[in-house]
Amino acid sequence: MPLSPRAHQALTEDADLRPLPAEAVAPLEDLQAPPRLVAHLRAVHDVACQLADWVSRHHPAATFDREAALYGAATHDIGKVLHPEELSGPGSQHEPAGHELLRARGVDERLARFARTHASWTPASSLEELLVSLADKVWKAKRVADLEQLVTARLAVASGQEPWEVFMTLDDELDRLASGADARLAFQSSYPVTP
Repeated sequence: MPLSPRAHQALTEDADLRPLPAEAVAPLEDLQAPPRLVAHLRAVHDVACQLADWVSRHHPAATFDREAALYGAATHDIGKVLHPEELSGPGSQHEPAGHELLRARGVDERLARFARTHASWTPASSLEELLVSLADKVWKAKRVADLEQLVTARLAVASGQEPWEVFMTLDDELDRLASGADARLAFQSSYPVTP
């Protein structure tokens, strides 16, 4: 079933944001994702694309599953279709719910895990998981020191650089990304929570 007209507009509007991967759009259509959720996922996905590009350019020895990370960014909050109150307020019920929704639709664990892991990170988190979590923060200009330290440590090991060197360039990139937060927040806010 196609998305509501407003959700479709959030998906396709020329807002200087990359389009979502086609395989991520299908579950959004199937679940009739609300317009605000679609807009949010586009904003986070776009930031994740920019982070992935930056990692590939500045730390080519850091291996990560780019496709999985971008799918994860494009679907990380899909559980909010079942918990729409979390679109405009706090809550974490959407995390396990989103993972279950994706798995029930046949999405491989390699891709579905981000719905469950995007709001928590540990030293054991994969680089893909860390990048999705980071994109989900910096899209709105939120900086989280412990998350940034984990990303820095992972990239320093991969590149052989000192952590402070990695952080200096990562910090510059996160500042650059954060500078676009107002436009992304305005884009998301222009869409209603309900269809």
